[in-house]
Amino acid sequence: MDIDFSLVLLILVLITGVVALYDRLVLAETRQASADRLRKAQTVESDALKQAIATAEQEPVLVEYAKSFFPVLLIVLVLRSFLLEPFQIPSGSMIPTLEVGDFILVNKYTYGLRLPVVGTKFVEVNEPKRGEVMVFIPPHDKRYFIKRIVGLPGDTIRYENKVLSVNGELVVSEVIDSVQIEMPNGMEQSGVLMSETLGEVQHETQIVSTPARDSGRNVWVVPEGHYFMMGDNRDNSADSRVWGTVPEANIVGKAFAVWMHKEQGWSLPTFSRNGLIR
Repeated sequence: MDIDFSLVLLILVLITGVVALYDRLVLAETRQASADRLRKAQTVESDALKQAIATAEQEPVLVEYAKSFFPVLLIVLVLRSFLLEPFQIPSGSMIPTLEVGDFILVNKYTYGLRLPVVGTKFVEVNEPKRGEVMVFIPPHDKRYFIKRIVGLPGDTIRYENKVLSVNGELVVSEVIDSVQIEMPNGMEQSGVLMSETLGEVQHETQIVSTPARDSGRNVWVVPEGHYFMMGDNRDNSADSRVWGTVPEANIVGKAFAVWMHKEQGWSLPTFSRNGLIR
């Protein structure tokens, strides 16, 4: 079962915040009143009296933990919701740009500030641009996905015989090298590494050399308020060609950097792939 960490974090912030506030408004005053009564009842100060007063003034364990964790949890919530959020690449759909096991940073404010959990935008900043790598929630799933923005609202996208065009214009691309591409069944097929330019972004893609099978549909018109997303590993990516366009309300943020890589298993993380995402 996938856990909504943002929701869990928000709940923890609310619980610890309410406990800390209730202690400040109610419990702290009660403790102080009990300690004052002990001081007035005894005219001679003694070790026993000091111990009793200290016990009366002592915060309950739950309150102590709540007051300790609340500011930390609040800072993490603000950072993840409005500034930066870490994300691990779970699949090979963005190879060669992103490898399985890459840990990336997602800019949460460049596409507008959004409320945590519900995702409602309350501050406009920038609009997504063609060619940028975006993290989002697809229309068919509740998990985060990551793909490249190919189509903007109103665009006509054609992908036929592994050739991409936007609004009737072929996307500039050229072959860089031959590569072996791992398929979902674990087998490898011969393919080519391509350099492609989308908008102002020059990046790499890869395609299998064998001819494409007719998938039925090869032209899409992007509705207003939606985006057409594709993986850079064109023959191994379930994207808008399969499950449709992404509504603006489902945007999470812009992926802009790889900060760590870790292979599966007990391997140690490495920083050899650190760098900005193109």
